[in-house]
Amino acid sequence: MRARRPAVAVAAAALLLTGCGGHADTSENPAPASSPTDLAHLQKLVDGAESAARSAESDMSKD
Repeated sequence: MRARRPAVAVAAAALLLTGCGGHADTSENPAPASSPTDLAHLQKLVDGAESAARSAESDMSKD
């Protein structure tokens, strides 16, 4: 189970990076402004990923 935590943290970080770093051409169609709800959701995801990373680091230091 401990080996899964770092993998989950890495997967969460990868999803955040790929979801937030789109490759769309924004020169003609700029992205709409993010709503407070979207920002709160992204912050919750980042907080969860950071928590998972801290837990994984803690578990690794115990081994």
